[in-house]
Amino acid sequence: MSEIDGGVAWRRLFAAVLLSMVGGVGMWSVVVALPSVQAEFGVDRAAASLPFTMVMLGFGVGGVAFGRLADRVGIMPPLALGAVIMGLGYVLTTLTPGIVSFAIVFGAMIGIGSSACFGPLVADISCWFFKRRGLAVAICASGNYLAGAFWPPVVERAINMWGWRATHIGIAIFCTATMLPLTLLLRRRAPVDVAAATAGASVVQTYAEPQQALGVSPGRLQTLLAVAGVGCCVAMAMPQVHIVAYCGDLGYGVARGAEMLSLMLACGIISRIGCGYIADRIGGLGALFLSSIAQGTALALYLMFDSLTSLYVISALFGLFQGGLVPSYAIIVREYFPVKEAGGRVGLLILATVIGMALGGWMSGRIFDMTGSYQIAFLNGLAFNLLNGAIVLFLLMRQRGGERQAFARA
Repeated sequence: MSEIDGGVAWRRLFAAVLLSMVGGVGMWSVVVALPSVQAEFGVDRAAASLPFTMVMLGFGVGGVAFGRLADRVGIMPPLALGAVIMGLGYVLTTLTPGIVSFAIVFGAMIGIGSSACFGPLVADISCWFFKRRGLAVAICASGNYLAGAFWPPVVERAINMWGWRATHIGIAIFCTATMLPLTLLLRRRAPVDVAAATAGASVVQTYAEPQQALGVSPGRLQTLLAVAGVGCCVAMAMPQVHIVAYCGDLGYGVARGAEMLSLMLACGIISRIGCGYIADRIGGLGALFLSSIAQGTALALYLMFDSLTSLYVISALFGLFQGGLVPSYAIIVREYFPVKEAGGRVGLLILATVIGMALGGWMSGRIFDMTGSYQIAFLNGLAFNLLNGAIVLFLLMRQRGGERQAFARA
């Protein structure tokens, strides 16, 4: 009996979500620590955003490397290695004397170590499901947002009580002790029949090669999706990276900003799962386009309102609107590329999205330093969101055109 879509697959998904939630601290702790790090090292907002930029770049590069390793040896070795690297990285940050060395350690160790718990893990889970692949991928990707909901308030309170250096030591101990045992639950590789069960499965079944449904080569499709990923995540970075600092600047306090970030990412869990459910019915491209439109709407609302209550409401809406963007790329990869390439190709697209997050985080900080306001930064995010929507709309139109041609030939 095939294990695909079975009880083994769902238990594996549960373990993967736990790993993603714990390992996801590497992305979110640096956002909460930004005001404290800026104050201690005496740097401007753009320089204080550098650690986030570096951690996102490390997250992207590590995702590609770990994804390709997982394609060859399975997911357990990359996960174990990532846990050790991330734990060591948190310890080493406590020894850094300035913002540059702090940022390098965050990128080279914490970012890379944490990356094993997202793209490679999502790609692995996609190989254990067929009928409910979109939902399973979305649930797995939600582990990262569970981390975003759980870690910011915990880290913020720990920093207030003990400082960021002691907090980082605590994170290192907790993550290493938790993640290494969890990796043992994922030591089995995907069943041999997964390739036969899912080969060529696509939204458009009429074509011998899935990419023919869009009329573009695999390389061009990967490039277009990568550019779209950069666009959506430059837009996403403005609220996610700077909401804590934004609330501090408005006089509401960084604790309120940490609560908004946690609320945003908690709501993102709902949208990620909902997007996976939708993708199982209309395909990854359709789900991505809907999420892109919704994210742009939420960004526009940030431009219109800045009262404390409205920021809580808009942050919740932003989470509900944008959570489905990143997992949609993994679903598209499984629809339009061979299963044996899943880890590497998902890793490349995750790299593109984190480049967008890194670029967006830095750009927003630079725009703030130049203008003394985040208003232009929100407009900048809207412009990049339009780029994302335009590319996805182009691919959707190609898909619809291919379907009409196939129907006419039938």
